[in-house]
Amino acid sequence: MTGWGDLARALSGHAPLRICGDTPRAAVALVFRDGAQGGLELLFIRRAEHERDPWSGHMGFPGGRREPGDPGLEATAVRETLEETSLDLAGDGERLGALDEVKALARGRPVDLVIAPFVFRLRRRLDGAASHEVVSLHWLPLERLLAPGTRSTLQYQYEETVLELPCLRIDGLVIWGLTYRMFESLLHAMGDSETRTLVKEHEPGE
Repeated sequence: MTGWGDLARALSGHAPLRICGDTPRAAVALVFRDGAQGGLELLFIRRAEHERDPWSGHMGFPGGRREPGDPGLEATAVRETLEETSLDLAGDGERLGALDEVKALARGRPVDLVIAPFVFRLRRRLDGAASHEVVSLHWLPLERLLAPGTRSTLQYQYEETVLELPCLRIDGLVIWGLTYRMFESLLHAMGDSETRTLVKEHEPGE
């Protein structure tokens, strides 16, 4: 069973890939807490439906675009997590590390945006709360996320082609696209070669 020591050691030894350039930036937080039955739980959110949001209604991690007042991308992830989930990572969290930056995709097309994922630990077992941007919060056990039976695919219509994309299916939730890619980046940092599925950088998705 993966514990805090395993996660901290893996992230401390991971040098995250950075994407150079003047592309607009965003950041997300992968927030872990102690599980009720032992082990670790990872927070996912379901985004609210909004016609101007290309990821409307999707599962994801809390986060958003960097604002001028943010001193850095880690601060962006902390601010957005507080706004979206009421979880105060500055006061109740501990930064464990960072993952590879990813180029954003929306509806199968590149978006002029680079996303930086950061990993945090909650020092207390807090639940958080939904907001106008987030419909629901889901704390999912890491061991179940790693289980082979959680691996699946979904059909995605991209222009004139139907693609089979990798995803995770758990408790009726479907985790795919950018969120799936960032979760795979976490597994890569953890060195989990058995359950890792390589995701091509330009694969259509969220």
